[in-house]
Amino acid sequence: MKIIVTFRARRNCSLQYRKQQLEECKLTEIKNKSEYAKAGVDYQKIEPFKQAMIEVGKRTLAFPNPRGVFIDEEILHAHGAVYWYEGNLPHIWGKTTEGLGNKNWIAEWMYQFDGTGRTYYEGIGIDSGLMAVNDLIAQGILPVIYTDEVAAGDSEWFADEKRSKDLAESFFKVCEMVGMALPAGESPALRYLIKAEPPVKSAPSLSGCVTGIAAPSSRIITGRELQSGDHIVAVKSSGFHANGASLIIKKAMALPEKFLTKISNGNTLGEEALIPTRSYVALVEAWLENEVNIHALLPGTGGGLAKIAFDSRQYSYHIHDWWAEDEIHPLFQFMEELGVSLRDRLTTFNMNGGYYAYAPASEVSRAIDIGEEQGYELINVGLVEKGPRKVVIVPGIFNKEGIILPPPGE
Repeated sequence: MKIIVTFRARRNCSLQYRKQQLEECKLTEIKNKSEYAKAGVDYQKIEPFKQAMIEVGKRTLAFPNPRGVFIDEEILHAHGAVYWYEGNLPHIWGKTTEGLGNKNWIAEWMYQFDGTGRTYYEGIGIDSGLMAVNDLIAQGILPVIYTDEVAAGDSEWFADEKRSKDLAESFFKVCEMVGMALPAGESPALRYLIKAEPPVKSAPSLSGCVTGIAAPSSRIITGRELQSGDHIVAVKSSGFHANGASLIIKKAMALPEKFLTKISNGNTLGEEALIPTRSYVALVEAWLENEVNIHALLPGTGGGLAKIAFDSRQYSYHIHDWWAEDEIHPLFQFMEELGVSLRDRLTTFNMNGGYYAYAPASEVSRAIDIGEEQGYELINVGLVEKGPRKVVIVPGIFNKEGIILPPPGE
């Protein structure tokens, strides 16, 4: 009995001593931190995230090979890459840069408040990558290289291993989905620039640059061939994608349960808002390979349906068909319930129109058939006509009176 008591006493004493040592070590660690770390850039906290992204990036390097693009793995590192085209076709390169905007603030809110432990970052890398990719393919250029930036307001954000893993894996998913590699990226801590709106403690800014190739170069779609008589084919989105997040956040935060509010399909508002953006790469690639005569392509992003009048020339865009009211994504319907006007919804959200193709009448049926074979839902929604630059939505589509939308920004 005495032996047991003595053992326990020694064990407790030992634990107390170890605890004291650990506290002293922590104090020493704090004292030994560099001035840079004390100023907000702690590489010890950022490095695990960097390594997670590098490891994911290595798994993507062969994805652009089917398009004839290869990456030199011998000189791969965190800040750049060397790549080349090995095909024998005349080709041209393209590039664009895009940011995600405020969508991941919603993921941060859900992670912080919904109590499930889910990070909600499983689709955020997909969203971030597709913001740039869906823009680039509008020129008939297919993605091959992606470089990302995850810029947080503090080093602490990078220290969450679960969230870091989910985000890194979502970048892998988008690269696999569209056939591009992620050979490099950047992850700075920008204390003096990035501060999340409360109650979210921290939310990074996500952006990236995508490089693509058109091979043969004759596949380039400039939009110059757009003309009166072209039909407008709309491709159904997966949800709001990422445009209009600020309005969704504003409306959600005024609700008693905020993003945990249930909507008509049983999802919470947060879950519905975080459905990943749809990729339209397979669709555009199928059109290119089948030599469908597309005069212009347009991602249904900022500006909502007003963006349909994207060309600066004097054309009117008459919308005579759309998805039925009960087919409109529940999130857009819920915005109506929250008092967002029809005009605001049409000029903010895609309202199901995730992508548009402008093509001559003779190509419409083939374009739709090929798209449906790829698993997309497409509708011939309208016609391009000579006239003042505007979008004319005929009566009976969204309301009884019809509506006219000015070009985006006007």
